[in-house]
Amino acid sequence: MSKNTSPTGAAFLKIALAQLNPTVGDLAGNEQKLVDARAKAAAEGADLVVFPELFLTGYPPEDLVLKPAFHSAARARAEALAARLGPGPAVLVGTVWPEDGAIYNAVVLIDGGEIAAVRFKVDLPNYGVFDEKRVFTAGALPSPISFRGVRLGVPICEDIWKEDVTECLAECGAEILIVPNGSPFDWKKPDVRMNVAVARVTEAGLPLAYVNQVGGQDELVFDGASFVLNADHVLAGQLSAWEEEIAITEWTRTTSGWACTKAPVHRLTEGDAAAYHACVLGLRDYVDKNRFPGVVLGLSGGIDSALVAAMAVDALGPERVHAIMMPYRYTSNQSIADATSCAEALGIRFDTVPIEPPVQGFADALAPLFTGKQPDLTEENIQSRTRGVVVMAISNKFGAMVLTTGNKSEMSVGYATLYGDMNGGFNPVKDLYKLEIYRLARWRNANVPKGGLGPKGEVIPESIITRPPTAELRENQTDQDSLPPYDVLDDILACLVEQEMPVADVITRGHDPEVVRKVERLLYLAEYKRRQAAPGVKISSRNFGRDRRYPITNRFRE
Repeated sequence: MSKNTSPTGAAFLKIALAQLNPTVGDLAGNEQKLVDARAKAAAEGADLVVFPELFLTGYPPEDLVLKPAFHSAARARAEALAARLGPGPAVLVGTVWPEDGAIYNAVVLIDGGEIAAVRFKVDLPNYGVFDEKRVFTAGALPSPISFRGVRLGVPICEDIWKEDVTECLAECGAEILIVPNGSPFDWKKPDVRMNVAVARVTEAGLPLAYVNQVGGQDELVFDGASFVLNADHVLAGQLSAWEEEIAITEWTRTTSGWACTKAPVHRLTEGDAAAYHACVLGLRDYVDKNRFPGVVLGLSGGIDSALVAAMAVDALGPERVHAIMMPYRYTSNQSIADATSCAEALGIRFDTVPIEPPVQGFADALAPLFTGKQPDLTEENIQSRTRGVVVMAISNKFGAMVLTTGNKSEMSVGYATLYGDMNGGFNPVKDLYKLEIYRLARWRNANVPKGGLGPKGEVIPESIITRPPTAELRENQTDQDSLPPYDVLDDILACLVEQEMPVADVITRGHDPEVVRKVERLLYLAEYKRRQAAPGVKISSRNFGRDRRYPITNRFRE
């Protein structure tokens, strides 16, 4: 029993919120993070330490859940952990839990050297990036957990997005709601989460502690941003975003119920700043968790590759970023100068590999087959694919992972070359439209992200931002030779992709009907390319891949 308890139950609690960054499948590593966090919380007098959803296994474990060796190891790890922890603060931690032939998304309360309680997630999300009904069994509506004289309601993540679970917990006598989460970031998610939490607090009349994980897992990035709401809806605590934090919150039993009386309150990043942080964190964790020594990318003098280079430096440090300029006869002196200036500003290694000889070699080898044919897109793609070969060769030789740099506007309409500029292992700007690329470039020139390892000041030369974008695959080429202006294209794409708006409604926004239909056609046709694209950070409400799954073979048109 806590030293702050009375015969009728606790009057005061210290609850530590452990906003940490697990790695999927690393049971031993996640356990050690838990043990270290508990020791830190114990030193500050915590009674209970709360971890995010499925922290012990990492989230989301996807089809690992279906592997018997994995879910058996997860339960065994939790049971062994209980014996390992011994006296001290209790631990509330999420894990995969097999029982009676079913597999659950669970939380376990470890207290006094034993598993004191187990609760299962009820509402399994099955939309967007979530596919939990495929791998988990839904739990029954839960009762509160009795903890040292306090009844804790523990709805797990999606369980608070509708009222059923919290309503049941309140009716069963819960006094505090503690919500372990694995809630991925997107532009609007922080406000949406808060609105959901306020609704549940209003309905239940109970205070709520929302504990979210932080870090990247493949395409998903989790911002943390855990918080505490009192029963009167007042924000009593706000943890930081984009970094690990173990925060002590103090709770007091009052005549009207429990209230959080002390907790840290941080200001959250918003808008472009939040998107930039998401891209950097997602990139850092993908590289580090997959144990790459660094990254290599083609630095063309264009804005997309310049922004990716800046993100890579902020994520990994300049010593782990290698940029390659691969000029051809259409590469302008301005592009070479801009790429050089960008590399110097970022302090990264910058090498030049001219591609004229290998491109000419392909041309000579193919000449007998191409006799009588005029140069066209084929020759442009050979240039791009030669560059893809160069960066992949450097990756193979030195071990660095190749970054791709195509933005969402390009990926939407197929303005990218398979096995060329699409070569690579990860793309931090995959879910950013072209106009968002420009905004984030300007933001980075004026700011350094929290935890960023890059230099202050202008790292993307102004000339890169102001030049008309071009692939430089033919003489005097610009993107607008093939595409509508980006302000037009991005608005049409946002309507078609994020909102699934009917073509007729897009046209009523003032767009040229022929242009809208062309963009819709290109969007459908490029599906086969997107299926083969590198994964990249998801920051929108509807990214390509997890959120939007269209058939490649598809004849439907409006």
